[in-house]
Amino acid sequence: MQDTMLMGLEGIKKTILHGGTGDIPKLITGAKVLKVVGTPMEIVVGNMFKLDIWETLMSSMRIGEVAEFWCDTTHTGVYPLVAKSMRRIAEGKDPVDWHIHTCGMANMFAYSSLGYDDLDELMKEPQPLYFVLELLKVQQPSEYNRETWAMSDEERLKAVPVLHGQGNKLYKQGNYQEATQKYKEAIICIKNIQTKEKAWEVPWMKLEKMGNTLTLNYCQCLLRMEEYYEVIEHTSDIINQHPGAVKAFYLRGKAHMEVWNEAEARQDFSRVLDLDPGMKKAVKKDLAVLNMRMEEKNQEDKDKYKGMF
Repeated sequence: MQDTMLMGLEGIKKTILHGGTGDIPKLITGAKVLKVVGTPMEIVVGNMFKLDIWETLMSSMRIGEVAEFWCDTTHTGVYPLVAKSMRRIAEGKDPVDWHIHTCGMANMFAYSSLGYDDLDELMKEPQPLYFVLELLKVQQPSEYNRETWAMSDEERLKAVPVLHGQGNKLYKQGNYQEATQKYKEAIICIKNIQTKEKAWEVPWMKLEKMGNTLTLNYCQCLLRMEEYYEVIEHTSDIINQHPGAVKAFYLRGKAHMEVWNEAEARQDFSRVLDLDPGMKKAVKKDLAVLNMRMEEKNQEDKDKYKGMF
């Protein structure tokens, strides 16, 4: 009875609205729980993107049970941050903004606004909250295939080379859209882990190198998909942080070439040769293509305006 009603925990009051059936399921790390908080939602025990107190609340419930929980601010202080991540997931966005490179101090300032007025207000003035939960289903770790967002950091690290390899295979097969999804999933794994490391120290730098390699592979796919401006954006992010990144300059040069940014393309290709003279053959070929295209464009412009003056 005490476990069912959470009587031993301060700051929590439970009211059972509808009784469940069977014994209380064991919620071990990695267990997937399907619950209802307004809309159905899956939670994986021991992982991010959830409020820790939810695990405690659900550990008192039976399958099919509906209960109302009042939780004071000692348990709900980080709810606005969790809610922001959940809303971004629902909007189809990455909950941790993997493409943004900021240090720990910058991230602190970034949280001054969460992008949602109601959450900003709750962040400034924390309030006790009510949660109405229905426990629909519990699956143990061995009973389902876990997605990367539901993995531990150790599992994510193991998943990265697998995703990387899958992305490379799809790229070679010409399945560029599917390859981008594999690369992006691997990048998100790395960025999730990297946020817990101190910027520019050895563990952080190792993850940064892995992330940049994957991002550049991602950009190669985007080039094939003719998403040239996105390539310029991502490669520029890398170059700003790591000005010796040869491949980033090379891919950005190719993207600039495709959108008729002649001066920028030449500048990037020149930088590639400065950093890696071994790229001379590839750059020479790209410059020949650029010269031919610019001659054709200049001739088209002459023909277009020939009879106007």
